[in-house]
Amino acid sequence: MRRMRWVGHVTHMGERRGKRPLVRPRHRWEDNIKMDLQEVGCGGMDWSELALDRDMWQALVTMVMNLWVP
Repeated sequence: MRRMRWVGHVTHMGERRGKRPLVRPRHRWEDNIKMDLQEVGCGGMDWSELALDRDMWQALVTMVMNLWVP
């Protein structure tokens, strides 16, 4: 039964089967962290070093989250 559904699906796809639209690559989560730090003026800092200092990291997280609040 499953194979029959799959064959029907593939048949209806026609020529566009297997072709994917061109889109820009997704950001990695590390890229998002770097962009957030850039927005608050800490772009040159190493985020993994900052994360080791819990108080400093919490202050940065709070600062970034306040940017998202309208």
